Amino acid sequence: MKIAAVQHDIVWEEPEANVARLGEKVKEAVNQGAQLVALTEMFSWGFSMETDRVNEPVGGLSTRFLVDQAAATGAWVCGSVPELPEGQDKPFNQLVLAGPNGELHTYAKMYPFTYGGEHKNYAQGDAPLQLEIGDLRVSFFICYDLRFGDEFWRLAPDTDLYVIVANWPASRREHWRTLLHARAIENQAWVMGVNRVGDGGGLTYAGDSTIIDPFGEIIEHAEHDEALLLADATAARVEEVRGRYPFLADRKS
Repeated sequence: MKIAAVQHDIVWEEPEANVARLGEKVKEAVNQGAQLVALTEMFSWGFSMETDRVNEPVGGLSTRFLVDQAAATGAWVCGSVPELPEGQDKPFNQLVLAGPNGELHTYAKMYPFTYGGEHKNYAQGDAPLQLEIGDLRVSFFICYDLRFGDEFWRLAPDTDLYVIVANWPASRREHWRTLLHARAIENQAWVMGVNRVGDGGGLTYAGDSTIIDPFGEIIEHAEHDEALLLADATAARVEEVRGRYPFLADRKS
């Protein structure tokens, strides 16, 4: 299955402006064969802590954009949204995954970024998202989750591809690059990390979106500009690597 990471800038706290420009980027990915397209964390707002104004109802503008893109292109499309369920005080940093036939799946970030105050402004999720897309078993995570390898380990036996959407700042870019690489090598799975570029909320974002194969080979990598990364990810490659190097069998629970 061809997968795509859309590395893009974000107009700070202007969702209408962001969805207006991202539609063409999704279309470009699908025109090049992508069946799964990942946008960044908080793709339509930026990683803002001002949740009194940075929030959307369930099924709001950003989710509708993802649903419409999936329906129009015939691909799966995802990114995270500040989604505020009715009656809840704080929104979730919620990954929304829309499918071409009206499927809709969500994942609320399990590890809010306490260093940046996310835990004070966003509610915490409690369960990962795993499902089959095409011939791949895919697990989804958001940004800071990447630091918690035990969650990736736990899902590894049933995962061919990890998708991590992020707003990871340039000041810690080597952490991002190294942890993506580690998650691929230690779990013998594909990893697609998609990060934003540009400036927002007083921070600079370096991009470094990357697609890594189950043996730790970097298949695609972007630097600091907007970019589209594409790769053919297969379950056969996971099976090959795990069969030749059966390291997961030695892992202790």
